[in-house]
Amino acid sequence: MIIDTNAYLGFFAFRQLRHNTAEGLLRLMDEKGIDRAMVSSASAITYRDAQAGNEEVAAAVDSHRDRLIPFAVINPAYAGWKDDLKICHEQFGMKGLRLYPKWHNYALSDRPCLDLIHEATGRGMVVSVPIRVEDYRQRSWLVDVPDVPLDEIVALVRACPKARFILLNGIGYTRTLLGQKNGGLPANYWIEISRLTALLANEVGELVSRLGADRVVFGSGMPFKYPDPSLLKLEVLDAPPEVKQKIRSANAARLLQPQR
Repeated sequence: MIIDTNAYLGFFAFRQLRHNTAEGLLRLMDEKGIDRAMVSSASAITYRDAQAGNEEVAAAVDSHRDRLIPFAVINPAYAGWKDDLKICHEQFGMKGLRLYPKWHNYALSDRPCLDLIHEATGRGMVVSVPIRVEDYRQRSWLVDVPDVPLDEIVALVRACPKARFILLNGIGYTRTLLGQKNGGLPANYWIEISRLTALLANEVGELVSRLGADRVVFGSGMPFKYPDPSLLKLEVLDAPPEVKQKIRSANAARLLQPQR
């Protein structure tokens, strides 16, 4: 089994996406042998009111709950975020959040953001943070949105030790405390592989060695990206089959289990 922790539905304001409907994404997943995927709204990244994107995703996955696992995009700088979170969790059955601090113009250290993470954690929801949406070199001339600095992630995981974070679309973890065996950080974050190397610097293998195989998860970034590179990384990774299976699905499956 393969569980993709990094997938999306809907439209993105600055480029056309293929396979961005529930049916289209499922066809791509079937073609590539991916069983389930955590999905959030690509549209909500640039909507003024992100909740509209959550409503679209909830409707899109309604007939596909066995395979598409909805995540909410919540903007803590938006006045109604508490109501949005309640609706997304209680009515839409969303299992986690995706946060876009650089796109939504807030800091991860802001009190509303920390309050949101606390509320979501109390509901047993996973919090994922995409380090980037798309390559900075391909950005539209209308926007100038930087990647989330990894030192801000370090501060976040320290500030919220009871939360469970999935770090998406990132690279360079081994050069920071996030990728250090004795970095002094709580073991409350998991790292997704879509931008990591499995050859050359072999950041996937380094993270498995330093953090443990239980802390690395599969992700593709589809439909912003095709899943083939991530699948190939697991093929060439120099690790036992049981380690690869943890990355493919077992770690993500545990994250989706209800918290006691």
